[in-house]
Amino acid sequence: MATDAATTNRAAAAHLGEALRAVGYAEDGIIELLGEDGYSTGPEDLPTHARRLPETKLATTVRLLFLGLAVPTAEAERALGRRAVEALALTGFAEVDDEVVPRTRIVPVEDLLIAADSYSRGIEDPADYVAAFSPTSRLCDALTPRPQVDSALDVGTGSGAQALLAARHARRVVATDVNPRALEFTRLNAALNGLANIEVRSGSLFEPAGDEHFDLIVCNAPYVISPERRWTYRDAGGVGDEISERVVREAAARLNDGGFATVTASWVAPDAEEPDERVLAWVDATGCDAWIFVAWGADALDHAAEWNADLAGDAEAFAERLDDWNRYLDELGVRWISEGAVVLHRTGRSRPVVRIDEVDQEEIEAAGDQIERAFQARARLAELHRSTDLLDERLRVASKLRLEHVLEPQPDAPAVTSASVSLDDGTFSAVDADPDALEVVFELDPDLTLAEVLDEVADRLDLSGEDALRLQRDTLELCRELLELGALQLA
Repeated sequence: MATDAATTNRAAAAHLGEALRAVGYAEDGIIELLGEDGYSTGPEDLPTHARRLPETKLATTVRLLFLGLAVPTAEAERALGRRAVEALALTGFAEVDDEVVPRTRIVPVEDLLIAADSYSRGIEDPADYVAAFSPTSRLCDALTPRPQVDSALDVGTGSGAQALLAARHARRVVATDVNPRALEFTRLNAALNGLANIEVRSGSLFEPAGDEHFDLIVCNAPYVISPERRWTYRDAGGVGDEISERVVREAAARLNDGGFATVTASWVAPDAEEPDERVLAWVDATGCDAWIFVAWGADALDHAAEWNADLAGDAEAFAERLDDWNRYLDELGVRWISEGAVVLHRTGRSRPVVRIDEVDQEEIEAAGDQIERAFQARARLAELHRSTDLLDERLRVASKLRLEHVLEPQPDAPAVTSASVSLDDGTFSAVDADPDALEVVFELDPDLTLAEVLDEVADRLDLSGEDALRLQRDTLELCRELLELGALQLA
């Protein structure tokens, strides 16, 4: 039986992946060559980076596939081998003649290799442009719980990045997209990474999944609220935040019991003083526990300026675009737009727990384990009849915590001490705290109940009566907050 072109291309992608790993093409190697800011490289940085690279096999590969610069074919073959260079041509990742001219960019993400279109050129990008691992891709990844599961769904897969990440801990993954080029990138990226458990389906959002239910759903689909339909990967379509609402509701409807969903989204508000009423209403209707993360918020004008920054060099075109977007948002009565992510957990409990927090999109790291702990803790806290019942529980610190005491001088009075505790990983959340209550957190021991630890700290601080009761109240409040954030765990 003759081997068809698609099978040949996937075999070529698989060999290319092996060659790239053999030469050390990975995040650490790129950062070592280009510096800590290497992953924020844009077209304007290419001349500088190109001159910084040494003459090594890895540097040649970085020049070709990360920076997207042509290299002589003989040089590419010395770095990667002839078969790998042939694979670049077979997959369509590059044109090969006397030079290898890249048509795509391959970006190492964690232990994966993700091919997509090269650097965005703004308005010059085609409608079916396939974005690489963007900041919102990283946000979606960081906020996705990653237990071992039977089935996962990636809605609006794009390059396939979220599907690839899920495939490492799911028996099977379904990836959907309306963009044929995105689906082809997903197929080739699966082969590039040696993953055979991803099924690609064509269609809009959840439609290709039919009536199936999943243990994990991820969705970094287009959510930008705009009057345009310029790019498949960016512009949401629908009216206002209609697509984000649909994604949240449909993700919840397709979750198996115990399942998680993480979706990036935007939501609008008629008043900046109450920016989150709509997204809270969406999650309330799902019947799931939910954690809403607000990564960015802006008024209508700043929202329009942010998403049209590629036109800033053309004052007339930029002004015209701002007017179009402002007119659209004004007609909808939109005064504020928020962007972020919604994490859902289907527990089957009659009274779901919903929480909302702000996060720094540039600071956040892998928070999946933290999010799982947080949902578990909230379910347990909801079962307690009284707040003081927590005193009978054993707690342990589950995240890296940074404890800070600040001594503030006061004129003609003793100095005042304030304190805070912050997570030093995951969501990097911070909580103001009573300094004495922080002492209790510092002393937590999974072999002792919280009440026993409290007694030890109160004795050491020589607290009794009202002071001891104050310590108990402040400690309970702090421990509940840290449990809800996943920083502490019920032992």
